[in-house]
Amino acid sequence: MDIVIRRAEPAEYEQLGEITAQAYLGDGLLDFGEDDAYLHVLRDVAARARDRAADVLVAVDRDRILGGVTFVGAGGPFADIARDGEAEFRMLAVSPHARGRGAGEALVRACVARARATDGCRRLMLSTQRTMHTAHRIYERLGFVRTPDRDWEPLPGFTLLTYGLEL
Repeated sequence: MDIVIRRAEPAEYEQLGEITAQAYLGDGLLDFGEDDAYLHVLRDVAARARDRAADVLVAVDRDRILGGVTFVGAGGPFADIARDGEAEFRMLAVSPHARGRGAGEALVRACVARARATDGCRRLMLSTQRTMHTAHRIYERLGFVRTPDRDWEPLPGFTLLTYGLEL
């Protein structure tokens, strides 16, 4: 497989949104299934990409989209936890048929490269659920460390773990 990471194109937004939504649903990461309000956010790739509010990246093999991620370089409406001097990435998802082939790691590496290329960026942050063990192994292998003092609750009783990478 020859994985290429690049910015998502508008014609791909709907497909990437569905890959992301289905990855979260299939992995049991949404409390309310199809009724979860966050599902709309996951599917709305166009909103994330609009006006360069974030960089939406895709992993592709030839013309097949394998997954994607949203990189937030300097705050803005899609930053959840990044502080001054930090970037973050969110909504990392890989299609079930592409898992285990390196697409997730390639997307994370692309975010690290983007963070390093961002003026004044000293750290790359991310939030993750406790059950995302495969993702945690990727993050730790790439040098991310747990930052438990930054863990947070987007909803009462729903804690997200955080990791950071010093650049």
